Amino acid sequence: MNNDQNKDFLPPQHPVVKRRKIGVLLMNLGTPEATSYWPMRRYLKEFLSDPRVIELNRALWWVILNGVILRFRPQKSGHAYAQIWNKELNESPLKTITRGQSQKLQKALEANPDMIVDWGMRYGLPAAGERIAALKERGCDRILLFPLYPQYSASTTATALDKCFDALKTMRWQPAVRSVPPYFDHPAHIDALAKSLRRHLKALAWKPDLILTSFHGLPRAYLDRGDPYHCHCAKTARLLREKMKLAPDKLQLVFQSRFGKAEWLQPYAQETVEGLPAKGIKNLVMMMPGFSADCVETLEEVAIGLEETFKHAGGENFYAVPCLNDSPESIDMLEALVRQELKGWVG
Repeated sequence: MNNDQNKDFLPPQHPVVKRRKIGVLLMNLGTPEATSYWPMRRYLKEFLSDPRVIELNRALWWVILNGVILRFRPQKSGHAYAQIWNKELNESPLKTITRGQSQKLQKALEANPDMIVDWGMRYGLPAAGERIAALKERGCDRILLFPLYPQYSASTTATALDKCFDALKTMRWQPAVRSVPPYFDHPAHIDALAKSLRRHLKALAWKPDLILTSFHGLPRAYLDRGDPYHCHCAKTARLLREKMKLAPDKLQLVFQSRFGKAEWLQPYAQETVEGLPAKGIKNLVMMMPGFSADCVETLEEVAIGLEETFKHAGGENFYAVPCLNDSPESIDMLEALVRQELKGWVG
């Protein structure tokens, strides 16, 4: 008996029962709504107030954040975002790309009309909690939460799921939920990275001396407390290198986006790139396998900033491979992961 037939058996004045559907919610980090001071400040305040992101004494950090960082950081970050802003749609590339991933994944799953794909952000808009409510309103009594972080960290995957669970706590009638586990070593992910890398290398007019896989950094203390992120990054890089049949000295790992004076995961991207030309590395390709979509860290920090660093130090050719974004490789991977995690819900 389907839901349309159910209405014939409901008692009088019973609330409308929607056709049962399955929701898939893609979640990424987040984005400011504009590059000016106040939108940047609102975004940074939400992001940097998260205790999953900054694991310092909360009272001390509140003083540092509100007394120092939020006075000066919005201008600096706003300038970085302005370099890569999607002016046509007046939004960050991360928002454009995540929307595209959602739309293309929906099309890939169109054979099942009872599946709805949506997208949301941990920080900023559209808020993940609001999108869960919207999926529930459309009849989704089962929702697959998909944090778009291949490698697990408490500061990314966990906090995205925390936000979703906070929203679920407010619902009288909660949907059943599942979450996609980290996919750092999933064959579909490694295959997608390798296909993308091969395609972009083939288009170059020069051959790289070295490929650096750059991952977002974390304070070393997070690893010491048990965060598996470093190990996940290392395994992704190793599996990609093996898939590409490259020697260990031809594809290496670095960590970018270091902030503050504490020790972070090493080797550092900035120092590594700066020192390569002196070692005879004149042609460099960088790839960011920890990011599912291009954003300020990949476009401004790597594709602009590290290229300047490399060439200023004597490098000749530099290329930053785009993230998987909403490419065919990406959508094939997302579809494979979704279908795997929906077994039992979808025949």
